Amino acid sequence: MTSDQVVADTRLWLEKAVIGLNLCPFAKAVYIKNQVRFRVSEAITVEQLAIDYIEELELLISSDPEKVETTLLIHPKVLQRFLDFNDFLAIAEVIIEDRQLTGELQVASFHPRFQFEGTAVNDMENFTNRSPYPTLHLLREASIDRAVATFPDTEQIYQKNIETVTQLGLAGWKALLSDQP
Repeated sequence: MTSDQVVADTRLWLEKAVIGLNLCPFAKAVYIKNQVRFRVSEAITVEQLAIDYIEELELLISSDPEKVETTLLIHPKVLQRFLDFNDFLAIAEVIIEDRQLTGELQVASFHPRFQFEGTAVNDMENFTNRSPYPTLHLLREASIDRAVATFPDTEQIYQKNIETVTQLGLAGWKALLSDQP
């Protein structure tokens, strides 16, 4: 698979699921303004991914938010097992701390096999965080703060998302992400 295909698949997911189902009410604005950076990592080891992650953190923090508001670091060749991916999130947090970016940047996680603790593998609520490829979403905390200030009930987003994907069901989810009209 090519980087172009990985980005195309990720855009489809972002447009149809994240924005289309309104799983993140803040995503549409930055997406339509082309402020989302898509970076496909060619990493095949955790160490290589950590280097790419650091590069993206540095790029994001040094970029004008009007040009690059957020980054999706997509890594289709490493951390295919969800538990390995989940373990890497601890490393990602340490890197943010070591780079003294706590309070400035944070990471959100998406994975094709995402599973919340205490759920069964195929519980629909897991699909709220399922993406076509393992993906680290780098976010500016100032952007999150602004978005939360304008959205009255951010705590309700998670519950609404579970209801949305549960009503959709597995067949509906698969049909939604099909690239067929």
